[in-house]
Amino acid sequence: MATKPEIDLANAQWQSGSQGRGDVQIAFVEGYIAMRNGGTPDIPAVIFTPGEWNAFVHGARDGRFDLT
Repeated sequence: MATKPEIDLANAQWQSGSQGRGDVQIAFVEGYIAMRNGGTPDIPAVIFTPGEWNAFVHGARDGRFDLT
């Protein structure tokens, strides 16, 4: 498995699907996708390659992560 580079998120433009506390935020930085919890932005973000992000999004759309 390839190691991802250290990515500087200091100037990342975080995007959110809602305005609520604790919501998921994403940022597109240096060809990668960073995801964090907006309610705890000091906790390190999860970094995805474009391929990993694509698999994650399609899995979510297909209900693979539905815990109900």
